[in-house]
Amino acid sequence: MLEKLAIKAQNLSKYYGKLCAVDSLNLKIPRGQTYGLLGPNGAGKTTTVRLLNSIITPSSGDAEVLGYNIKSQKHQVKSNCGFLSESPSLYEKLTAREFLEFVGDLYSVPKSLIHKRIDEFLKMFDLEKRENDLLEGYSRGMKQKVCLSATLIHDPKILFLDEPTANLDPISARIVKNLILDLVKRANKTVFICTHLLDIAKELCDVIGIINKGVLLIEGSPKEVMASVNANNLEDAYSKILNPSPNGASNKDYLSWR
Repeated sequence: MLEKLAIKAQNLSKYYGKLCAVDSLNLKIPRGQTYGLLGPNGAGKTTTVRLLNSIITPSSGDAEVLGYNIKSQKHQVKSNCGFLSESPSLYEKLTAREFLEFVGDLYSVPKSLIHKRIDEFLKMFDLEKRENDLLEGYSRGMKQKVCLSATLIHDPKILFLDEPTANLDPISARIVKNLILDLVKRANKTVFICTHLLDIAKELCDVIGIINKGVLLIEGSPKEVMASVNANNLEDAYSKILNPSPNGASNKDYLSWR
């Protein structure tokens, strides 16, 4: 039923001139689920997330996020979503604390709550000793931690994470993975992850979808996707789905599990 869905997309498409970035995408993602959208660079993952966050307008089709329409209720969509882009922007002349306070103010988070949450994030990501340093002096990994904190500062109901472990060292990546697992388990968050890293999909995602050239080729749990192409592991399944055998079978011949 609709009220149990976090995300519903119907024939969602986006064209840039003659280039089709997303082609008739259909999604039904329940609340509290972690969904992973996998695919090579340029497959349409980022465009999909930007559509679902009301950042860009679809060329055709429609979608709802938490029951809010992405075209007519953009403010409600954005208020309830946290979006970490693959290449997030920062005001580098601010300190980490100043930047997070600024983002919290944008979402009208009470001051007392902002400071509490900032303290928690700075401690979690081991940034306490650098909190008053300008962001321009941070490493790429440290900036990623600040951006993830900014994504969570208003306690969104849905998290959209585009390559969330990009630029992070293994220890920091583990912290992020544990945080995602904890948010889903304890806070019943819905998480939508875009990635080409299969280890993230295997560990974190309840359901995965594989997209290429704007077309969603298959959906299902990692085990279902592997079984659909008789693969022993997700890496093998991913390869088979993106590069079908030369016996005439096309990508679209693979079974959709939804």
